[in-house]
Amino acid sequence: MQKPWEILQNKDPQVYQLIEAEFKRQQDGLELIASENFASAEVIASMGNVLANKYAEGLPGKRYYGGCEVVDAVETLAIERLTRLFGAKFANVQPHSGAQANAAVFLVLAKPGDRILGLDLAHGGHLTHGAKVNFSGVIYESHFYQLEAGSDLIDMNQVREHAHRVKPKILIAGASAYSRTLDFAEFRRIADEVGAYLVVDMAHIAGLVAAGLHPSPVPHAHVVTTTTHKTLRGPRGGVILWNDESLSKEINKGVFPGTQGGPLEHVIAAKAVCFQEALQPSFKDYQLDVVRNANTLANALIERGFKLVSGGTDNHLLLINLSDTPVSGKQLEEALGKIAITVNKNTVPGEKRSPFVTSGIRIGTPAVTTRGLRQADMEHIANWVKQAFDHVADDAYLAKLKGEVESFARRFPLYPNWTS
Repeated sequence: MQKPWEILQNKDPQVYQLIEAEFKRQQDGLELIASENFASAEVIASMGNVLANKYAEGLPGKRYYGGCEVVDAVETLAIERLTRLFGAKFANVQPHSGAQANAAVFLVLAKPGDRILGLDLAHGGHLTHGAKVNFSGVIYESHFYQLEAGSDLIDMNQVREHAHRVKPKILIAGASAYSRTLDFAEFRRIADEVGAYLVVDMAHIAGLVAAGLHPSPVPHAHVVTTTTHKTLRGPRGGVILWNDESLSKEINKGVFPGTQGGPLEHVIAAKAVCFQEALQPSFKDYQLDVVRNANTLANALIERGFKLVSGGTDNHLLLINLSDTPVSGKQLEEALGKIAITVNKNTVPGEKRSPFVTSGIRIGTPAVTTRGLRQADMEHIANWVKQAFDHVADDAYLAKLKGEVESFARRFPLYPNWTS
């Protein structure tokens, strides 16, 4: 089977070569960025088709353009599969990203200047949960709860105390670098106590929730947002879920015309394929391997002397804390990049370095698990991380390690049915 971009080889060789270079980078290395994954060949194929030609502002059956009969069916199918996957009553599958989904929800539930309360970015939160450089911190008055000193866990008593003091319009649960289980029932109790809407951003853990390996926020939250490209292993995009029909009209308006224009129906088709894949029994087996791999890797790193935020993981990611070492997150990210292991630097609780330097490394196992790596392979990864740490400035040593990593990675072809 030819790679989907082979058609470009003669028509636009420059773009073709760039796509080939990225394909080679992904195949020859190990992807450990917690927010990345490898979509199936079917998901990728469903993005590159004539659905990309169609404008479809509005909702199925209520479009502002003619000729939407087919895309109506595509979008309706995606909604049906998504609500079945997560047990929600209503959904919007049009957001172009998780950030767009959050923007639409905030537009509906809060007015400019209203207070929102989320997890501090330096403690594992997300830009769209109130960071001052993001729309959420510019338009709204943002406040933050933090991880408990010592345990690096979310202290629900602290969340309650903050909520009662701040009286937010929106209480946000969700994170981009938190490795433990979230208590959505308690978040809802707190939201009800202070008259707030509970919005859960489950972008990172959506695949685990779909597989029943993390408690679902859907029965507890007023609104749930998520991306589709992380643990859910679909195309890049976002969705919104809710159960209260009285919110439906406003949430749909919050997406269009509130925050974006025409939906990307080719991506929505890919979302539908992703949701169908996640409904299969094999998807739970995959997620079980993701969690096992993360736990095994966490323990292997601890055995090699690394300190982890919260001491380990319950989900798909872990966070190395380098605060007590002379090596920064930036330095280790760059060293690992030189040996074809991709990670991202990340802030840690009590961060003393610049956010452009950081004292943390965030690692996730969804992508390598998709490649077929299992628990025994995590020992190899832990060894390479430790060797990169020990030889962070030794380019000759790192070059030798790169050969090892690339040779190992090629044992796990990304898309075996695509011809080289």
